[in-house]
Amino acid sequence: MIGRLTGVVGYLAEDHALIDVGGVGYLVHCSNRTLSALPAAGGRVSLYTELEVREDGWKLMGFPSLLEREWHKLLTSVQGVGAKVSLGILGALGPEGVAHAIALQDPAPLRRAPGVGPKLAQRLLLDLKGKSPGVVSLGAPVEAESPEPVTDAAPPEAAARKKSAKSAKPDEEAEARRRAETEALSALSNLGYAPAEAAAAIRKASAEGVAGTSDLIRAALKALAPQN
Repeated sequence: MIGRLTGVVGYLAEDHALIDVGGVGYLVHCSNRTLSALPAAGGRVSLYTELEVREDGWKLMGFPSLLEREWHKLLTSVQGVGAKVSLGILGALGPEGVAHAIALQDPAPLRRAPGVGPKLAQRLLLDLKGKSPGVVSLGAPVEAESPEPVTDAAPPEAAARKKSAKSAKPDEEAEARRRAETEALSALSNLGYAPAEAAAAIRKASAEGVAGTSDLIRAALKALAPQN
C-alpha cells in the first residue's frame, strides 16, 4: 500500500497531478482545493495517499494532511459516495468545513458540493454523526520543498487549468465563521447541552449576524436559558 508520496510535480491537470518520484511518474487524483495549493511544475511536494481499487482500474488519491485522508475514508464509507464525490466535498468545504457541517447537522454546506443532492446530504449527516471526532487530531499540512528542475514541461492546457484553479481562493470569512460555530458548539457541549439543541441555538445566532466564538456562545446561552 502506498501511504505517502514525496517528489517533484511534473504537471497539474484539472483533476490530478503527475508526481515524479525517483523517475517514476504517479498520477495522483486530488480535490480542486488541494491542486490549487500545490506548487507549479518543478516544485517538490509530499502528499498522503489512498489507493482506490476498482474493476476498471486503480486510482491513487492525494491529500495534503492525514486529517483530510481520514475524512475521505469516512465519506466514502457512506452509501452513494465514491472517490469523485468525496473529493468534490473536500474541495468545496475542506476537512474543517465537513466537520462543521456534521457537528451542526447542517446539510446546506454539503449540498454546495458537486454530486451531493438533498437525500445524499441527509444521509451523510446521519451516517457520520458521532464518527468525526476520531480524526480531528490528525491534521498535518502539505509539505512543499525547495523546487528542482524537471525535464518534462507541463502541458499548456494543464498550465491554464492550474491558473484557473489558483484563482479559486477559499472564502476566508466563511472559514472563520465555520470555525467559530464549531468552537461554540464544542463549548456548549462541554457545558452539558445536548448537541442538537446547542447546534440549533448557534445556527439561529449565526443567522442573526452574530459572529465570533465568544459572542456566539453568549447568544446561544441566552437562547437556551429557561424562559420564565
